[in-house]
Amino acid sequence: MVIERHRTKIDVTTHFTFVAMTPQMTVEEITLLASEDFIIALFCMIDESMGAAYERHAQGSLYPSELQTLGVLFALKGIGERAFYQWLERDYRHLFPRLPERTRLFRILERYCGRCANFMAPPTIFGVADSYGIELIHPMREGRSPKQIGRKGISNHRWIVGGKLAVVLNKFGLVCDWDIETANTPDNVFQDSLVKQYEEIMIVMTDSHFWKQTDNCSNIKPCKRGTWNVRMVVETVFSLLDNVCSLKNVAHRSWNRLVMRLAYTMAAFNICMLWQGITPDENGFVPLSLVPFRL
Repeated sequence: MVIERHRTKIDVTTHFTFVAMTPQMTVEEITLLASEDFIIALFCMIDESMGAAYERHAQGSLYPSELQTLGVLFALKGIGERAFYQWLERDYRHLFPRLPERTRLFRILERYCGRCANFMAPPTIFGVADSYGIELIHPMREGRSPKQIGRKGISNHRWIVGGKLAVVLNKFGLVCDWDIETANTPDNVFQDSLVKQYEEIMIVMTDSHFWKQTDNCSNIKPCKRGTWNVRMVVETVFSLLDNVCSLKNVAHRSWNRLVMRLAYTMAAFNICMLWQGITPDENGFVPLSLVPFRL
Protein backbone atom coordinates (compact mmCIF):
# COMPACT_ATOMS: atom_id res chain seq x y z
CA MET A 1 0.00 0.00 0.00
CA VAL A 2 1.30 3.45 -0.90
CA ILE A 3 0.88 6.11 1.76
CA GLU A 4 0.24 9.54 0.30
CA ARG A 5 2.52 12.40 1.22
CA HIS A 6 -0.36 14.14 2.97
CA ARG A 7 -2.22 12.04 5.46
CA THR A 8 -5.97 11.57 5.52
CA LYS A 9 -7.48 14.71 6.97
CA ILE A 10 -8.80 14.43 10.50
CA ASP A 11 -12.40 15.30 11.28
CA VAL A 12 -11.90 18.23 13.65
CA THR A 13 -15.48 17.93 14.92
CA THR A 14 -14.92 14.53 16.52
CA HIS A 15 -14.20 14.22 20.22
CA PHE A 16 -10.92 12.93 21.55
CA THR A 17 -12.29 10.08 23.67
CA PHE A 18 -8.80 9.11 24.81
CA VAL A 19 -8.76 12.10 27.20
CA ALA A 20 -11.56 10.70 29.33
CA MET A 21 -10.11 7.19 29.33
CA THR A 22 -6.59 8.06 30.45
CA PRO A 23 -5.82 7.70 34.17
CA GLN A 24 -3.86 10.65 35.46
CA MET A 25 -0.59 9.86 37.22
CA THR A 26 2.12 12.04 38.66
CA VAL A 27 5.56 12.14 37.11
CA GLU A 28 6.98 10.40 40.17
CA GLU A 29 4.52 7.51 39.84
CA ILE A 30 5.30 7.11 36.15
CA THR A 31 9.03 7.13 36.81
CA LEU A 32 8.67 4.28 39.34
CA LEU A 33 6.90 2.06 36.80
CA ALA A 34 8.99 -0.83 35.51
CA SER A 35 9.25 -1.05 31.75
CA GLU A 36 7.07 -4.17 31.63
CA ASP A 37 4.38 -2.54 33.79
CA PHE A 38 4.52 0.53 31.58
CA ILE A 39 4.00 -1.56 28.41
CA ILE A 40 1.05 -3.40 29.97
CA ALA A 41 -0.58 -0.18 31.15
CA LEU A 42 0.01 1.42 27.74
CA PHE A 43 -1.64 -1.51 25.99
CA CYS A 44 -4.65 -1.39 28.32
CA MET A 45 -5.23 2.31 27.67
CA ILE A 46 -4.86 1.99 23.92
CA ASP A 47 -7.13 -1.05 23.83
CA GLU A 48 -9.78 0.78 25.86
CA SER A 49 -9.62 3.89 23.69
CA MET A 50 -9.83 1.98 20.41
CA GLY A 51 -12.73 -0.16 21.65
CA ALA A 52 -14.44 -2.42 19.16
CA ALA A 53 -14.03 -0.04 16.25
CA TYR A 54 -11.29 -2.21 14.73
CA GLU A 55 -11.26 -5.96 14.46
CA ARG A 56 -8.35 -8.29 13.94
CA HIS A 57 -7.87 -9.53 10.42
CA ALA A 58 -8.83 -13.17 9.96
CA GLN A 59 -5.27 -14.04 8.97
CA GLY A 60 -3.58 -11.53 11.27
CA SER A 61 -1.49 -12.57 14.24
CA LEU A 62 -1.84 -9.31 16.21
CA TYR A 63 -4.89 -7.37 17.36
CA PRO A 64 -5.21 -3.67 16.36
CA SER A 65 -4.47 -2.51 19.90
CA GLU A 66 -1.30 -4.63 19.95
CA LEU A 67 -0.15 -3.06 16.68
CA GLN A 68 -0.83 0.42 18.00
CA THR A 69 1.08 -0.36 21.18
CA LEU A 70 4.08 -1.65 19.23
CA GLY A 71 4.05 1.46 17.05
CA VAL A 72 4.02 3.75 20.10
CA LEU A 73 6.84 1.75 21.70
CA PHE A 74 8.85 2.05 18.49
CA ALA A 75 8.38 5.83 18.54
CA LEU A 76 9.32 6.16 22.22
CA LYS A 77 12.37 3.93 21.89
CA GLY A 78 13.79 6.24 19.21
CA ILE A 79 16.04 3.67 17.55
CA GLY A 80 16.17 1.85 14.22
CA GLU A 81 13.92 -0.98 13.14
CA ARG A 82 16.49 -3.75 13.63
CA ALA A 83 17.57 -2.54 17.06
CA PHE A 84 13.98 -2.10 18.19
CA TYR A 85 12.98 -5.58 17.08
CA GLN A 86 16.01 -7.13 18.81
CA TRP A 87 15.15 -5.27 22.04
CA LEU A 88 11.50 -6.30 21.82
CA GLU A 89 12.18 -9.95 21.03
CA ARG A 90 14.89 -10.28 23.68
CA ASP A 91 13.12 -8.63 26.61
CA TYR A 92 9.37 -8.61 25.95
CA ARG A 93 8.57 -11.49 23.63
CA HIS A 94 6.39 -12.99 26.38
CA LEU A 95 4.10 -9.94 26.16
CA PHE A 96 3.65 -10.40 22.42
CA PRO A 97 3.83 -14.20 21.89
CA ARG A 98 2.51 -13.95 18.31
CA LEU A 99 5.02 -11.32 17.25
CA PRO A 100 5.66 -11.67 13.50
CA GLU A 101 9.01 -11.52 11.75
CA ARG A 102 10.71 -8.12 11.71
CA THR A 103 10.09 -7.05 8.11
CA ARG A 104 6.48 -8.24 8.23
CA LEU A 105 5.89 -6.38 11.50
CA PHE A 106 7.00 -3.05 10.07
CA ARG A 107 5.04 -3.58 6.87
CA ILE A 108 1.94 -4.05 9.03
CA LEU A 109 2.76 -0.98 11.12
CA GLU A 110 3.21 0.99 7.91
CA ARG A 111 -0.12 -0.18 6.56
CA TYR A 112 -2.15 0.71 9.64
CA CYS A 113 -0.40 3.88 10.81
CA GLY A 114 -3.40 5.91 9.63
CA ARG A 115 -5.19 4.80 12.79
CA CYS A 116 -2.98 7.19 14.74
CA ALA A 117 -5.39 9.93 13.66
CA ASN A 118 -7.68 8.65 16.43
CA PHE A 119 -5.19 9.92 18.98
CA MET A 120 -4.97 13.50 17.73
CA ALA A 121 -6.19 16.20 20.12
CA PRO A 122 -9.19 18.46 19.51
CA PRO A 123 -8.62 22.11 18.58
CA THR A 124 -8.97 24.94 21.09
CA ILE A 125 -9.64 28.63 20.56
CA PHE A 126 -5.92 29.41 20.26
CA GLY A 127 -3.24 27.20 18.77
CA VAL A 128 0.33 27.26 17.51
CA ALA A 129 1.92 26.00 14.30
CA ASP A 130 5.59 25.63 13.45
CA SER A 131 7.97 23.48 11.41
CA TYR A 132 10.86 21.20 12.38
CA GLY A 133 13.68 19.89 10.23
CA ILE A 134 14.41 16.14 10.17
CA GLU A 135 17.81 15.08 8.86
CA LEU A 136 17.89 11.83 6.90
CA ILE A 137 21.43 11.86 5.51
CA HIS A 138 24.51 14.06 5.84
CA PRO A 139 24.59 16.90 3.28
CA MET A 140 27.86 15.51 1.91
CA ARG A 141 26.02 12.38 0.81
CA GLU A 142 23.38 14.25 -1.17
CA GLY A 143 22.78 12.83 -4.63
CA ARG A 144 24.79 9.63 -4.17
CA SER A 145 21.72 7.39 -4.25
CA PRO A 146 18.97 7.51 -6.91
CA LYS A 147 16.50 6.45 -4.18
CA GLN A 148 17.18 9.49 -2.00
CA ILE A 149 13.91 10.76 -0.50
CA GLY A 150 15.16 13.87 1.30
CA ARG A 151 15.97 17.25 -0.20
CA LYS A 152 18.41 19.93 0.87
CA GLY A 153 17.01 22.75 2.95
CA ILE A 154 17.84 25.04 5.88
CA SER A 155 16.87 24.11 9.43
CA ASN A 156 18.05 26.03 12.50
CA HIS A 157 20.45 28.11 10.38
CA ARG A 158 22.25 25.11 8.86
CA TRP A 159 21.85 22.91 5.82
CA ILE A 160 20.22 19.49 6.13
CA VAL A 161 19.07 16.84 3.67
CA GLY A 162 15.78 15.39 4.78
CA GLY A 163 12.22 16.41 5.51
CA LYS A 164 10.27 19.16 7.21
CA LEU A 165 7.67 18.33 9.83
CA ALA A 166 4.92 20.85 10.55
CA VAL A 167 2.54 20.54 13.50
CA VAL A 168 -0.50 22.35 14.86
CA LEU A 169 -0.79 22.35 18.66
CA ASN A 170 -3.72 23.37 20.81
CA LYS A 171 -3.36 25.58 23.87
CA PHE A 172 -2.32 22.60 26.04
CA GLY A 173 0.58 21.69 23.75
CA LEU A 174 -1.10 18.57 22.33
CA VAL A 175 -0.80 17.74 18.65
CA CYS A 176 -3.98 18.42 16.67
CA ASP A 177 -2.57 17.64 13.23
CA TRP A 178 0.74 17.34 11.41
CA ASP A 179 2.19 17.14 7.93
CA ILE A 180 5.53 16.25 6.36
CA GLU A 181 7.27 17.53 3.24
CA THR A 182 10.83 17.67 1.97
CA ALA A 183 13.24 20.09 3.63
CA ASN A 184 13.26 22.49 0.67
CA THR A 185 9.52 23.17 1.04
CA PRO A 186 8.60 26.69 2.26
CA ASP A 187 6.60 26.91 5.47
CA ASN A 188 3.68 28.70 3.85
CA VAL A 189 2.81 25.51 1.95
CA PHE A 190 1.56 24.06 5.23
CA GLN A 191 -0.96 26.85 5.56
CA ASP A 192 -3.29 25.09 3.13
CA SER A 193 -2.69 21.54 4.40
CA LEU A 194 -2.83 22.31 8.14
CA VAL A 195 -4.10 25.76 9.13
CA LYS A 196 -6.96 26.14 6.68
CA GLN A 197 -8.97 23.23 8.06
CA TYR A 198 -9.32 25.07 11.39
CA GLU A 199 -10.93 28.22 10.00
CA GLU A 200 -13.76 29.42 12.27
CA ILE A 201 -12.54 26.90 14.88
CA MET A 202 -9.08 27.94 16.05
CA ILE A 203 -6.80 30.97 15.73
CA VAL A 204 -3.38 29.61 14.81
CA MET A 205 -0.31 31.66 15.75
CA THR A 206 2.74 31.17 13.54
CA ASP A 207 5.98 32.88 12.65
CA SER A 208 6.30 35.11 9.59
CA HIS A 209 7.44 32.22 7.37
CA PHE A 210 3.91 30.81 7.27
CA TRP A 211 2.55 34.04 5.75
CA LYS A 212 1.88 34.20 2.02
CA GLN A 213 1.71 37.31 -0.13
CA THR A 214 -1.87 36.54 -1.19
CA ASP A 215 -4.72 34.18 -0.33
CA ASN A 216 -3.96 33.71 3.37
CA CYS A 217 -6.24 31.84 5.75
CA SER A 218 -8.50 34.00 7.87
CA ASN A 219 -7.50 32.25 11.11
CA ILE A 220 -3.72 32.57 10.82
CA LYS A 221 -1.91 35.12 12.98
CA PRO A 222 1.73 35.70 12.03
CA CYS A 223 3.76 36.89 15.02
CA LYS A 224 6.94 38.92 14.87
CA ARG A 225 10.06 37.80 16.68
CA GLY A 226 9.83 38.55 20.41
CA THR A 227 6.02 38.80 20.50
CA TRP A 228 3.44 36.30 21.73
CA ASN A 229 6.00 34.21 23.57
CA VAL A 230 3.34 31.62 24.40
CA ARG A 231 4.31 30.20 21.01
CA MET A 232 7.42 28.80 22.68
CA VAL A 233 5.38 25.75 23.70
CA VAL A 234 6.00 24.37 20.23
CA GLU A 235 9.76 24.65 20.78
CA THR A 236 9.33 22.69 24.01
CA VAL A 237 7.47 19.97 22.12
CA PHE A 238 10.19 19.77 19.45
CA SER A 239 12.88 19.58 22.14
CA LEU A 240 11.09 16.70 23.88
CA LEU A 241 10.69 14.80 20.61
CA ASP A 242 14.37 15.29 19.86
CA ASN A 243 15.69 14.27 23.27
CA VAL A 244 13.42 11.26 23.90
CA CYS A 245 12.34 10.04 20.46
CA SER A 246 15.55 11.02 18.62
CA LEU A 247 13.44 12.58 15.88
CA LYS A 248 16.05 15.05 14.66
CA ASN A 249 18.06 12.33 12.92
CA VAL A 250 16.34 9.25 11.53
CA ALA A 251 17.61 6.68 9.06
CA HIS A 252 14.53 5.75 7.07
CA ARG A 253 15.14 5.25 3.37
CA SER A 254 11.53 5.25 2.15
CA TRP A 255 8.96 7.99 2.45
CA ASN A 256 6.28 5.59 3.70
CA ARG A 257 8.44 4.47 6.63
CA LEU A 258 9.17 8.09 7.54
CA VAL A 259 5.44 8.88 7.56
CA MET A 260 4.86 5.78 9.69
CA ARG A 261 7.49 6.86 12.21
CA LEU A 262 6.02 10.35 12.51
CA ALA A 263 2.44 9.09 12.81
CA TYR A 264 3.27 6.88 15.78
CA THR A 265 5.48 9.57 17.31
CA MET A 266 2.68 12.14 17.30
CA ALA A 267 0.27 9.61 18.78
CA ALA A 268 2.83 8.61 21.43
CA PHE A 269 3.37 12.23 22.43
CA ASN A 270 -0.35 12.87 23.00
CA ILE A 271 -0.77 9.60 24.90
CA CYS A 272 2.15 10.33 27.23
CA MET A 273 1.09 13.91 27.90
CA LEU A 274 -2.43 12.85 28.80
CA TRP A 275 -1.15 9.97 30.90
CA GLN A 276 0.41 12.37 33.40
CA GLY A 277 -2.58 14.70 33.18
CA ILE A 278 -3.17 18.20 31.84
CA THR A 279 -2.95 20.39 34.95
CA PRO A 280 -2.27 24.10 34.27
CA ASP A 281 -0.68 26.15 37.04
CA GLU A 282 -2.00 29.46 38.36
CA ASN A 283 -0.63 31.23 35.28
CA GLY A 284 -2.28 28.82 32.86
CA PHE A 285 1.03 27.14 31.97
CA VAL A 286 0.94 23.38 31.36
CA PRO A 287 4.27 21.69 32.20
CA LEU A 288 5.20 19.13 29.55
CA SER A 289 7.60 16.27 30.21
CA LEU A 290 8.40 13.21 28.13
CA VAL A 291 11.49 12.05 30.02
CA PRO A 292 9.60 9.71 32.43
CA PHE A 293 8.47 7.71 29.39
CA ARG A 294 11.97 7.11 28.06
CA LEU A 295 12.50 3.38 27.50
